[in-house]
Amino acid sequence: MSRVIVIGGGAAGMMAAVSAAMAGHETALYEKNEKLGKKLYITGKGRCNVTNACDMEELFQGVVTNRKFLYSSFYRFTNQDLMDFFQQHGCRLKVERGNRVFPASDKSSDIISTLSRVLRELLVEVHLREEAEGLVIRDGRCRGVRLKSLRGTREVLADAVIVATGGLSYPATGSTGDGYQWAEESGHQVTELSPALVPFELLEADARELQGLSLKNIEASVLKGEKELYREFGEMLFTHFGVSGPVILSASSFVARELKKQRLTLSIDLKPALSPEQLDDRILRDFEEEKNKQFKNSLSRLLPAKLIPVMIKRSGIHPDKKVNEITREERRQLVEALKGMRFTITGLREFKEAIITQGGISVKDVNPSTMESKKVPGLYFAGEVLDLDAVTGGFNLQIAWSTGWTAGASVPYE
Repeated sequence: MSRVIVIGGGAAGMMAAVSAAMAGHETALYEKNEKLGKKLYITGKGRCNVTNACDMEELFQGVVTNRKFLYSSFYRFTNQDLMDFFQQHGCRLKVERGNRVFPASDKSSDIISTLSRVLRELLVEVHLREEAEGLVIRDGRCRGVRLKSLRGTREVLADAVIVATGGLSYPATGSTGDGYQWAEESGHQVTELSPALVPFELLEADARELQGLSLKNIEASVLKGEKELYREFGEMLFTHFGVSGPVILSASSFVARELKKQRLTLSIDLKPALSPEQLDDRILRDFEEEKNKQFKNSLSRLLPAKLIPVMIKRSGIHPDKKVNEITREERRQLVEALKGMRFTITGLREFKEAIITQGGISVKDVNPSTMESKKVPGLYFAGEVLDLDAVTGGFNLQIAWSTGWTAGASVPYE
């Protein structure tokens, strides 16, 4: 039996503590907040999208950064293993559109309470309001942690330490980047950190006119010049600063590094199911039925009311012009505006609005089969603290579960 200390009571930390205890190790979990799973509680708008029920190939495709590193941990503790774990411990799950998996109750608290109960059953020591100040490293090996609490600072020794402190996203939940600092202090490389799965800020004023407008079944692409960096079909939302929503959040993970170098273009196809020719035919049919109407009053079948004034301006057609007087060239302009509504992306929102952090402890310094540091024996990393990230849909939590499980299960039995 080894003594294992886990730092961080989020998804990766709790699962690491579970797997270490199930492997027969004496396990202690330290969390600086007053309760476990504080960030987990707010994921999925409080519903907790625990994983994605897709096949393994699609699971890997959902990973944006360093997907090859996850081969061992994803197969060691798969998305199916994760679903079986919760259901075997009394937490029923359901699968929704896009293979997103949620607790049947739609309450993230059920996921946290299930994990908390399993930790108790496995006799894991859970210490709340105890903040780790740093690692104890002697003779080139991790020997424990330095803790700060109401009782002062003290060292707690162990045979292995698992760092699962999260990233910089949602700092109000306690994610303040401590793990990055400890990693650097112990000789590990930390890659550049960026907010990820985060909304875009846009330059154009008419984006603000659309604040509150939600669009479904659109196709969004991000362009660098005319080179396409990302394209996805789905839903989005206009906000007071720019755009958000599932397709936008996923896009942010693919283009964050490019945005640091230059502004990019967001192009929205409002009618992706129709070719330009089909859309022109559709517009002609609408115009035929309303040929005596002014252009500004002829688009209600085609577009949401809030979008009509913006698209009229972008089409270049005078709003008072009768539809029976609109030329073929003007219709072409309208089709182009509908199939390629372009905005300038000026940046990303801050870490406090980001779902995850892109960047982190370099996976080159970590053994992918065990999550143990290649630099410091006895030191393991799991979850968002590593340079791993994925798109929305439960993929990032699966990274946390799989790397946490692998770290806890890999501690040698001494």
